[in-house]
Amino acid sequence: MNRKNVGRVTLVALPFLLALIVDLALLAAFRDRLPGQLASHFEAGGQANGHAGRTSYVLVTVVLLVVTGALWATMVAKGNFSGRAYRLLVAGGYAFAGFFGHLMAAVLIVNLDAGEGAPEVSFPMWQPAVALGVGALAAGIGFVLAALVPAPPQPARSAEAVDGERIALADGEVAGWARSADSWWLPLVALGLLVLGVVLFFVGSWSAAVSLLIVGVLPASFARPYVSVDRRGVTVSGMLPWPRIRVPLDRIEAATSRDINALAEYGGWGYRIRPGRTGVMIRSGEGIVVRLAGGRDFAVTVDDSATGAALLNTLIDRRRAGH
Repeated sequence: MNRKNVGRVTLVALPFLLALIVDLALLAAFRDRLPGQLASHFEAGGQANGHAGRTSYVLVTVVLLVVTGALWATMVAKGNFSGRAYRLLVAGGYAFAGFFGHLMAAVLIVNLDAGEGAPEVSFPMWQPAVALGVGALAAGIGFVLAALVPAPPQPARSAEAVDGERIALADGEVAGWARSADSWWLPLVALGLLVLGVVLFFVGSWSAAVSLLIVGVLPASFARPYVSVDRRGVTVSGMLPWPRIRVPLDRIEAATSRDINALAEYGGWGYRIRPGRTGVMIRSGEGIVVRLAGGRDFAVTVDDSATGAALLNTLIDRRRAGH
């Protein structure tokens, strides 16, 4: 890792470290005014209905901020981000650290001078709004600071081959192709997020728990994505009816199959948006890359991608010929 990369990793890890220090410092400073069992779970109206020990508070705070900060730092170190995408990535990390750092601090504040298991402790509903404000302010700071430690310029993309393989089809013959894009890690990530969300309901902040459960639903729905190619174009769907991604055939100019490095080219896994391209990255490896009208690319990693790309090129030729 070169010096500039160390600077970028330090920049993106900084808000998570600061949030962790502030939360743990508050816990140490107010230890004599805090009950042994902290009100940590709250009803929709803010009334406490669950408690957790200080050790649980420390564990949840450390896991939430350290693990997430490490993931963000890895994306900056390994991902090929540049320009505005890099600054938005840094801003997103600052927003996350600011939002959850404030929520964990707010849990301590509402417990000040409360008795053991005190039912009168409540979590004001304006606190999540304040947390959003803190997150927005932190995002702005991160966006500005990212300009001081810029990412290297994005290398020029080599043009994808436009004269790809075809599949011979007789006149009037209809064809389609479909494969499931297996991933061993995506179900584990989804399960981990959902389990952590459930745990936070009992030992942490209910707002953080709801956020994790919502975030966990998306990878769960795409735990076994399904990629299909037919006369409508390319469709990527999950176990649920939504979300579903479809690229219409009339927007596709050409298709090719090649190996894709998900982290280096797209900055990670899942649905990725990068300058000049988008994609559904389940893993690194072979995938279909289509060149869209306007010059952007859409890619999806899936086995037997050469067959899917060849069929797409055949269907594109048919559309252009008016068949």
